[in-house]
Amino acid sequence: METSKNKWQVYKFGGTSLKDASCFKRVIKIVNKSRKDGTSTNLGIIVSAMSGMTDNLLNLTNQSEGDCISILEEINARYSCIAKNLVDTNNYNKLKRQCDEDVKDIQNLLYSRQGDNYSHQQDVISGYGEIWSARLLSICLEEALGKEKVGNWVDARKLLIIRHSVTGPIVQWKQTKKNFNKLFSDLKEIYVITGFIASDEKGVQTTLGRNGSDHSASIFSSLCNSCDLTIWSDVDGVMSADPNVVPNAKLIESLSYNEAMELAYFGARVIHPKTFLPAMENKIPIIIRNTFSTDTLGTKITSDVKSKDTVKGISVIDDVALINIEGTGLIGVPGTADRLFSSLKQAEISVILISQASSEHSICIAIPQDSAKQAKEVISEAFSEELGEGLVQNIDITSNQSILAVIGDNMAGSPGIAANFFGMLGVARINVRAIAQGSSERNISAVINSSDSVKALRSVHSGFFQQEKIISIGIIGTGVVGSHLIKQLKDRIDWIKGNKGIDLKVRAIGKSNSMIIDDDFLPLDNWYEDLKQSSLSFDINKFIKHVGNDQSYPVIIDCTASIEISSQYTTILEKGIHIITPNKKAFSSDLSFYKELKESSLKGNSKFLYETTVGAALPVISTLKNLVDTGDQIISINGILSGTLAYLFNVYDGTMPFSSIVQKAKENGYTEPDPRDDLSGMDVGRKLTILAREVGYDLSIEDLEIEDLVADDLKNIEVSDFLDKLGKYDKKIEDRFNRAKEAGQVLRYIACLDENGKGTVGLKEISIDHAFSNIELTDNIIQIKSHRYSDNPLIIRGPGAGPLVTAGGIFADLLLLVDELH
Repeated sequence: METSKNKWQVYKFGGTSLKDASCFKRVIKIVNKSRKDGTSTNLGIIVSAMSGMTDNLLNLTNQSEGDCISILEEINARYSCIAKNLVDTNNYNKLKRQCDEDVKDIQNLLYSRQGDNYSHQQDVISGYGEIWSARLLSICLEEALGKEKVGNWVDARKLLIIRHSVTGPIVQWKQTKKNFNKLFSDLKEIYVITGFIASDEKGVQTTLGRNGSDHSASIFSSLCNSCDLTIWSDVDGVMSADPNVVPNAKLIESLSYNEAMELAYFGARVIHPKTFLPAMENKIPIIIRNTFSTDTLGTKITSDVKSKDTVKGISVIDDVALINIEGTGLIGVPGTADRLFSSLKQAEISVILISQASSEHSICIAIPQDSAKQAKEVISEAFSEELGEGLVQNIDITSNQSILAVIGDNMAGSPGIAANFFGMLGVARINVRAIAQGSSERNISAVINSSDSVKALRSVHSGFFQQEKIISIGIIGTGVVGSHLIKQLKDRIDWIKGNKGIDLKVRAIGKSNSMIIDDDFLPLDNWYEDLKQSSLSFDINKFIKHVGNDQSYPVIIDCTASIEISSQYTTILEKGIHIITPNKKAFSSDLSFYKELKESSLKGNSKFLYETTVGAALPVISTLKNLVDTGDQIISINGILSGTLAYLFNVYDGTMPFSSIVQKAKENGYTEPDPRDDLSGMDVGRKLTILAREVGYDLSIEDLEIEDLVADDLKNIEVSDFLDKLGKYDKKIEDRFNRAKEAGQVLRYIACLDENGKGTVGLKEISIDHAFSNIELTDNIIQIKSHRYSDNPLIIRGPGAGPLVTAGGIFADLLLLVDELH
């Protein structure tokens, strides 16, 4: 390929992009692809040390001689191992020999370390990491692309000349440009250049400081006037917030130089702040991309950004202390600020943020936490006379502070940004200690307690980048399950609002004969009495309309076992209202209605969650969904699916009549409102039908073989009469129990779905060492056999009945829905 002498691209690969052999191979692939794309530009590649290498080298200067030898051996072994996996034998031997010589040089430097040379020795030693990366990558590229395309690696100590100052390294451009023209006179297509290291005006090796390779890349881009500079790292680009703190942080596709510098200054660790100046002066675009996700286009930083977003990013600086100088002696006295900042300058203490009241009665500054004590001492000395005379009353330090900043060029001239920012902090109950905003309006900063920094970042990010989510909730059914759910909601609503940025508003509660509603939200402290005294009759249509009318995200939670309510599900879903329920009727009744539910959900873009229809709060349905959705094929399902029947046959030992145990189970809330739903097997049949449909069988409850434990003469009477007359059938259960006991077996009511989709439900005798024999009280146990879990079937076990756990399962479904909406 013919190369151009005046067109360049520059890549910079960070330490995480070069941490092992597989990473080097990935880098080679990226470089190779850039050449195959038909580009005619030359490519300069600036490299950092391998991940962790610089830290290891710097640690050498603080170790004993014996530890130094050990660390150097580990460094040499790591480098040699990586090289051996990448290059041919001859090149490996060459690299190994060079590395061995370097290690000897490092040892000699360490043995001779002393006084004035110590800083220089650190610079020399810490720079070897980049040298080793450049040597290795250059040879790798030679082997992959050919020597005719790849020039010798470039030692930046022979290229980059800098002068150190209090503001950091200053490039000596004239000499550096002269060196560039000399080193690149015989141009090849690709060059690998060391980052981080340089020489001073006397030719002595130095560095650009920690994380200086970004700066090296920007300087080289300026020297060759490159088309762009791509910084390859382990992140997709610049994010709207730290994704480790805000999981839903968004990739920022474009930033201005000024926005990027602000974000970098305020803690965005993607790019070093000093990187920008050389690129800015030459208007060279900077692109941040992910070495490990090359399909992601990353973030482009330029001088001309067309984005209309007002706030681009939110960032936090931690480990900050706030110093407040307060006194009447500051008012109207010229030179006060000059004396303050001069004292800090002499102590080499950086000021991060400044805030001063217009009355001049106080000046507030934010500084690094580790400088706080020294700062107070030098300020006290500078104002010793005023302190002695009482003209300065206080010099206070507030430790453990953080600075939260919202950043964006388009904030300028956009009213309401500051109001929204501080309003969000107020909603999250976060106190602001100090505020700063420049006249450019590009940045608004607030100093807050560090203990609040995570909550503040999440809250503000949610406010600016996600529309506030208000969940409008209607609860139908206030029996034991519904009552427990309302209590659980009451106890957690504030926590969810503060930690998830979601406002759960219960706006309607209904039961069979009455309901209460509110346009905003119902206080949950006295809901029971309010409902009891309500004159508003329950009307399902009015209830649905009230919950769904709000411009929020509406959810109806049906805690009943009513078929009248479940028959309304399609209407509810089509109106865009989500449904959460333990009501099995809709999901186990007519198959065509079940299919309509799914269609209505799609039509209304709404969800229906019904984990608690089987196994209370056990993750049975979600597990089956996950298996099926990921391509597994279910072979069979067997289980004890009724907490009631599990309890009855776990507790029953022949000493107490079976009918008495049924009565006790109903009193404890372990049964359906009508225990015959359990004893008839219909409840278990409904659950098995639901599971069968989840795995793809068009099964109806009529297709099941169900053993009914309710005698015919007990079927069509009142529940109270049923309980009174059940005792006359105690002997039948007792006889069956005794027969099983004599055979070394126990009775368990089991549901089975075989590999042909045939379902059976009934009382079975099983061995006492069977997994289903050893359950406790209301435990459910489900055995799922699939292609993935054929030899060792998947077992789910736990409490399968009881209002408390069922309510908890409904609440969990609500939180799952909230997370999906959020």
